Amino acid sequence: MKLFTGLMFCSLVLGVSSQGWWSFIPEAVGGAWDMWRAYSDMKEANYIGADKYFHARGNYDAARRGPGGAWAAEVISNARERIQSLTGHGDEDTRADQEANKWGRSGKDPNHFRPRGLPDKY
Repeated sequence: MKLFTGLMFCSLVLGVSSQGWWSFIPEAVGGAWDMWRAYSDMKEANYIGADKYFHARGNYDAARRGPGGAWAAEVISNARERIQSLTGHGDEDTRADQEANKWGRSGKDPNHFRPRGLPDKY
C-alpha cells in the first residue's frame, strides 16, 4: 500500500498525465529490477572497490527506462544509504555512494567507477 501511495504522490509531483501512468508504473517496476540486478551482480562479483560501479550502473540502467525508473532508483538508493548509515557505515562512504548513484541517474557512463580487473561479465 505504501508503494502505491508513493507512486501516486510522485506521479502528481512529476506531473505525470493520465497516459503517463501506463508508462510510469512499468518504468518504476523495471527500475527496481535494474537496481536488484546490479545489487545481485555486486554480491556475485565480490570484487573489492567495485561497489561504486554497481551503484552507478544500477541507477543508470533504471533511469534509462524513464521517469518511473529514475524515481525507483532514487527511492531505493536513498533507502539503502539510510539503512547503511544506521548500521554504522561512515558518512564519507555514504556520500561517495550517493555521488555514484547521482552520476548513474544523470545518464553519465557508469564505467567511470569501474575498477581495473573487474570481469567483463559485469
